[in-house]
Amino acid sequence: MATTKTDPKLSLANHKKSRTYEGLTREQLIEAYRIMYTSRRIDDREIMLKRQQKIYFQMSGAGHEAIGAVAGMALKAGYDWFYPYYRDRALCLALGAKPLEMFLQAVGAADDPSSGGRQMPSHWGYKKLNIVTQSSPTGSQILQAVGCAEAGRYFAQHPKAAGVPSKDSEKPDYRHFKDVSFRGDEISYVSLGDGTTSEGEFWEAMNAAALNKLPVIFAVQDNGYAISVPVEVQTAGGSISRLVSGFPNFHFEEVDGTDPVASYGAFQRAAQYCREGHGPAFVHAHVIRPYSHSLSDDERLYRPDAERERDAARDPVSRTQMFLLREGILDEKGINELEKKVEEELQIAVDQALAALPPAPESVMQYVYSPDLDPGSSAFDTQAVSAPDSADGKKPAAKTMADLINVTLRDEMKRDERIVIFGEDVADCSREEYLKRKLVKGKGGVFKLTFGLQCEFGNDRVFNSPLAEAAIVGRATGMATRGLKPVVEIQFFDYIWPAMMQIRDELSVIRWRSNNAFSCPVVIRVAIGGYLTGGAIYHSQCGESVFTHIPGLRVVFPSNALDAAGLLRTAIRCDDPVLFLEHKRLYRETFGRAAYPGPEYMIPFGKAKIVNPGTDLTVITYGAVVPRALQAAQKIEREHGVKVELIDLRCLNPFDWETIATSVAKTNRVLVAYEDTLSWGYGAEIAARIADQLFDHLDAPVRRVAALDTFVAYQPILEDAILPQANDLFRAMKELAEY
Repeated sequence: MATTKTDPKLSLANHKKSRTYEGLTREQLIEAYRIMYTSRRIDDREIMLKRQQKIYFQMSGAGHEAIGAVAGMALKAGYDWFYPYYRDRALCLALGAKPLEMFLQAVGAADDPSSGGRQMPSHWGYKKLNIVTQSSPTGSQILQAVGCAEAGRYFAQHPKAAGVPSKDSEKPDYRHFKDVSFRGDEISYVSLGDGTTSEGEFWEAMNAAALNKLPVIFAVQDNGYAISVPVEVQTAGGSISRLVSGFPNFHFEEVDGTDPVASYGAFQRAAQYCREGHGPAFVHAHVIRPYSHSLSDDERLYRPDAERERDAARDPVSRTQMFLLREGILDEKGINELEKKVEEELQIAVDQALAALPPAPESVMQYVYSPDLDPGSSAFDTQAVSAPDSADGKKPAAKTMADLINVTLRDEMKRDERIVIFGEDVADCSREEYLKRKLVKGKGGVFKLTFGLQCEFGNDRVFNSPLAEAAIVGRATGMATRGLKPVVEIQFFDYIWPAMMQIRDELSVIRWRSNNAFSCPVVIRVAIGGYLTGGAIYHSQCGESVFTHIPGLRVVFPSNALDAAGLLRTAIRCDDPVLFLEHKRLYRETFGRAAYPGPEYMIPFGKAKIVNPGTDLTVITYGAVVPRALQAAQKIEREHGVKVELIDLRCLNPFDWETIATSVAKTNRVLVAYEDTLSWGYGAEIAARIADQLFDHLDAPVRRVAALDTFVAYQPILEDAILPQANDLFRAMKELAEY
């Protein structure tokens, strides 16, 4: 661990003594000033355009220009990877972004390369420069930067994984649409404001980077305020450097971020430390914020004039200009010529941006999902292959859902070296010496669904993560953006909520918000549901409707072993993020066991299964309610002659409307059953759509059977009363049939 600290009050004039400029040439210093001045003047132009109501939002990078410009000069565009934040205008300019591109984003033009008019200004994303699409939630990019670094290291160690299989040799999958580039010494840069260090995901990212000695530069641009909240209210002791100083394997720098020379030196040392493989670096840059947080904020309401004047004395643009003059690097004429040229270029860019066409309204649904690979297509409709009978003529043994998920993961990992599996408890044993000495058998997950995979594929492909759900999903998102296929596990659905920000605001929307420049097809496996006899509140939750409400996310929920195998394989080969829900009660149930269908068996998404054909009543369900509904259907046919058509949806987003509509048109009565709470549950949407679009076919009201609107209790008697049982389904079927 190394630490370098420069005095935040350091004057640029002090560099005159050495004239070395921390390795910067005079030409580079001129270029740094040009970038800084350009960045400031773009801000000023945007502010004017906003006041003229020609753009719709403005977020300034003023005061952060020096640290951004030299960070871009110390690192390598299109080589290193960048996860910036909204103050990083100067960084993006230094890496090669053009002022016109920034103005196109401000006006929301169709040709905006960052998002095609879908994101606010200052939400950077330039694929050719390795600047990964940025979002608004504070700090959500940090974990992705860590995952990005992990992916770069993985590809360096597994170069064959970066290859794309021939389209002639295999069925197309996500690898055919995912370009991979990697270098042995690349760095992931991530920047954030001082306020962001209060977020838990910041600490999770720091921990993961330190644990794995990852080449990540964390650049904290500390302007003393998080909107109106000062740093001493955000950070204990008022210094984030003091708080993080105990992290191992880090190189630390604290620097005056308004001084481009000192800042360049800090980044050069940080980059060298990372490139040499020592671990991550932390650059704490003290900067200023001469403008309000955004044009939606007025800093005069909480900052007195005296404080703002003190900041103005440290303005990086004016200080750098004076430095160039004092050092004789540019004279007044040279400064004027440089600034005049910038102003002329910006005027041309503004005029072009204002004349640019907006995106077409009909384009809004483009890139919600992959345009290249449809997981509902016939390419994913394959036949099961039966294993041959044994020598004594016995049929292959039927396997549980847990067994088939395990063997499907194993076969997919054999097929595709890009797949990595991680999460809490998924490895056989993190202390490998115990496995090598055969002191332990290995765990492989709470439910043993990943048992044996670490032993077979190694701990760089199957590994345990810290207990941090946001970190699991955030790191996986960064990995998938780079081309890996992470199949991660959230141990219980009840504990998925810390990852909700990553799922809703990052994973699901990266393709759409970047206008298809970036994608991250992660698979999240989650154990879900009740009927456990003792699961209680925090091991029995459902809540799938929360996730089916998220555009861009596929949601799958198999009810039996064969479907689990086929749908999981489709999920892994899919080019979209998938939430794969596995009902805990069904893992080892007798119901739904099957022989392994072979390593190419897949089921298309959005294709329901008719479990029991019928003519009198349609029942639509999924998950653990399927065997209960089947039991009720068999009973009502046996006792009352009512033939129930039982539909297992299998996939919740997309879902098979065609099969539903055909069945309802035939039976004219429909019951929707689901394990989640009755009110606002997933089945409510199905029922509403039937009532809306199939009303003329109905001979009875659409009925629902679901859990009570409360939590699942520990005592089995209470659990049975809360969750829908076969008897509840039977009564509802009978009432509908008699209506």
